[in-house]
Amino acid sequence: MPEETFLAMQRSIVDGAPDTASDLAQQALAAGIAPLEAINLGYVPGMHAVGEQFARGQMFLPDMMASAEAMRAAMAVLDLELKKLGAERPMAGIVVLGTTKGDIHEIGKILVGTLLSAHGFRVHDLGVDVSGEKFAAQARELHADIVGVSALLTTTMRNQRGVVEALEKAGLRSQVKIMVGGAPVTRRWAEEIGADGYAKDAMTAVALARSLMEQMAQHPVAEPA
Repeated sequence: MPEETFLAMQRSIVDGAPDTASDLAQQALAAGIAPLEAINLGYVPGMHAVGEQFARGQMFLPDMMASAEAMRAAMAVLDLELKKLGAERPMAGIVVLGTTKGDIHEIGKILVGTLLSAHGFRVHDLGVDVSGEKFAAQARELHADIVGVSALLTTTMRNQRGVVEALEKAGLRSQVKIMVGGAPVTRRWAEEIGADGYAKDAMTAVALARSLMEQMAQHPVAEPA
């Protein structure tokens, strides 16, 4: 029964079991379950549950990394099927993600990217030690809606300001929303540097990204000719 299958999919994500998640995706397709249904009713609720448990302190970083790996394993099967069908998931928005210049931490950023992807965002992860100029160049090239900048050190946190300034210098600031995060980052810091929002964890980042996209839909800005 599909309902049991969806619950098993959710459990495979919560348990951080990539092989099980992948097998269930293949079984669902063989049973005639549409790939979008499997994603939206099976795997995404699983990632949502993981995010909530992590926020409540019932899950820890290694558990969440395992869940992210399970999600990627399922999506590898389902995205392939979507391409065969010539279908695509409705895209929530385009996000350019990276850890700021001088900082090589990326576990939190990877989790944010995985959760955003699970919720329909097209994520382009630039990796670590990314300059403001590279963020701006990629935002322009990819027509990004949101730029997400992570910093895990107080010494590299100031470089988040550099990303905001680089986007301003490139004439892109009015076209993209900027969200920041990382252990030393606060809402007050986000406001001080002129970012559009601050996320304290991966699930908050998803909610923030959705909110920023709603703001853009309500107040669209025309791109320069």
